[in-house]
Amino acid sequence: MTKLTVSIRHANRAREITTGLLFILPSLAGSMVFVIIPFFDAIGHSFTDGFTGAFAGLAYYREIFTNLSFLTAVTNTGRFIALCVPILLVLSLLLALMLTKPVWNRGALRAAFLLPMAIPVASVALLWQIIFHRNGLINNIMILFGQAPIDWMKTGWALVCLIVSYIWKNVGYNMVLFIAGLGGIPASLYEAAAVDGAGGWRQFFSITLPCLKPTLFTVTVLSLLNSFKAYREAYLVAGNYPYGNIYLIQHTLNNWFGSLEIEKLSAAAVVVALVIVMLVALLSRAWSVDAKQM
Repeated sequence: MTKLTVSIRHANRAREITTGLLFILPSLAGSMVFVIIPFFDAIGHSFTDGFTGAFAGLAYYREIFTNLSFLTAVTNTGRFIALCVPILLVLSLLLALMLTKPVWNRGALRAAFLLPMAIPVASVALLWQIIFHRNGLINNIMILFGQAPIDWMKTGWALVCLIVSYIWKNVGYNMVLFIAGLGGIPASLYEAAAVDGAGGWRQFFSITLPCLKPTLFTVTVLSLLNSFKAYREAYLVAGNYPYGNIYLIQHTLNNWFGSLEIEKLSAAAVVVALVIVMLVALLSRAWSVDAKQM
C-alpha cells in the first residue's frame, strides 16, 4: 500500500468524521443547553442552601428520604414499573411473533397497533375520561347489568387503568422493534433446527431468544424510560394530587417545583437520574454476561 493511498484513506476518514459531527451538532447543542447544563446546575443546587448560598452537604438528600410524599411516590413508581414493563415486553414480543407469520391483513394490523403512538397525550386523557369516568363507558355497561358504578380513578383500580393505558400506547412501538430484530435472524438457523427435529418451543428458546438479546436490551431500556412518561396521562386526568397508588415521582417533583422547593427538587432529580443509570448499567451488564455465555 503506497503512502498516497494511506493519505487518501486518512483524508476520507477525517471527512466522514467531520460530516458526522456536523450532523449531530444541532442535536448535541440542544442537549447541552436544555439537558446537560441544567442537570449539572441541579446537582449544584442539591448541595447548596437556597437562602444563604452556603454549602449544605447532604442535608437535602436526607430530607427527601424522610419525606413521606417522596417515599410514597417512589414506591408507587417502582410498583408501576415492575408490573407494566414485563407485561409490555411479553405482549409486544408475542404480537411481533404473530405478525411475522403469514396472517390475514398483516399490514393493517401492524398499523393498528402503531396508531396509539400518533394520538396526542391530551386526547389520551380525554379517552380515559370517556372510558373510566364515573359516568363513562364502562360504568354505563355495568349499570346495564345491574352493577353499581365505580369511580375508577379514585379506587385501587387507578393503577390498573394507568398500566393499561401505558401498554396500549407503547405496545406497537416495541412490537415494531421486535419485528425488526426477528427479521435479522437467518432463516437457515430455523431450517437446520427443524431438520434436527427441534420443535417450535425449542427453536424459540434456542434460536429466537438468544438472537433477540440485543433487541431485547434496547426495548427494555426504552420501555423503562418511557414508563416515566406515564405521569402525563395521570396528571391530565387526576391533577397534581391523584389517588394514592398513581401518585408518581413526577407528581412530587412537579409539586416541589410549583412551591419553589428547588433544592429538594434538585436532590430528588439527581437520585432518580442515578437510579435510572444504575438500572441501565445492570441491564447492560446482564446482557453482556449472557452474550459471553452464548
